[in-house]
Amino acid sequence: MTLRSVDLRKEPVEGVLDRVERSLGMSLDRERVVRKRRSVGARTDRGTWVRIERRGLDRIGVQGGDGIASAEALTEVAKPAWFAGVAWRDETEPVMWRADETELLPGTPVGSAVLTKEPRLSEEWWAALNASLDALRGQRTNRIATPDTETLTQELVTGTIRGVFPDVDTSLGEWHPAHADFNWANLTAPVFCAFDWEDWGMAPRGLDAATLWGASLAVPSLADRVRSERRCDLETRDGRLMTLFVAAKILGPYADPDDPRLGAARETAERVVLELQPRC
Repeated sequence: MTLRSVDLRKEPVEGVLDRVERSLGMSLDRERVVRKRRSVGARTDRGTWVRIERRGLDRIGVQGGDGIASAEALTEVAKPAWFAGVAWRDETEPVMWRADETELLPGTPVGSAVLTKEPRLSEEWWAALNASLDALRGQRTNRIATPDTETLTQELVTGTIRGVFPDVDTSLGEWHPAHADFNWANLTAPVFCAFDWEDWGMAPRGLDAATLWGASLAVPSLADRVRSERRCDLETRDGRLMTLFVAAKILGPYADPDDPRLGAARETAERVVLELQPRC
């Protein structure tokens, strides 16, 4: 069966909300449901948050769809606590629905996934981001990261990068746990917290830092700040490759000609390509 393309911002979800309420034994604030392309979320009557995701069975892979629940094992990482979850297969389509109940966020999302203006972030916020990413890098998991719901492999990285930068040696070395969707819509302020952990897992070093850099390129000073804060990752060989991986997604065959990040992405990528060339 062919999976139907669905945008949950436009689809009726009342039946799904009903099922989640029955399964988790609570009520959702139906007046303030937050709708995204493949997920919806709402506050509950017991002071928690529920995130509901629709994901095709072909995008679940060997690790299942329990990313938010399994992230509860991570230590010293600023994230909402996980309390309960429920999952079921859709009766008519090759799709899994999953709802996870978590602690409320300590702040509000910094902005949309890609920012176009400078956010107000304290030095304490940047210190907390660094502490969380450093702690995350030091842990281990059998999960493999799935950025954009695609399982991250050497082949995926090679194909993505060489589609734009064909002469780069893309062999990877260091793999560490990563959030894998580390953009401004999934980070809170004024208190730092990273949420929406459904895609986390092992990834090449620097994926999260490169992802946040790519989401900041429309604000040059912010992109520079991200690179400065995470130079310990981005100045490694794998960090440079992750920079090209993110840049290739921005500059590749589906590039938006109106994307304000294009020029900065290409300028940095061209420099990184030179840095990766073998020296005599």
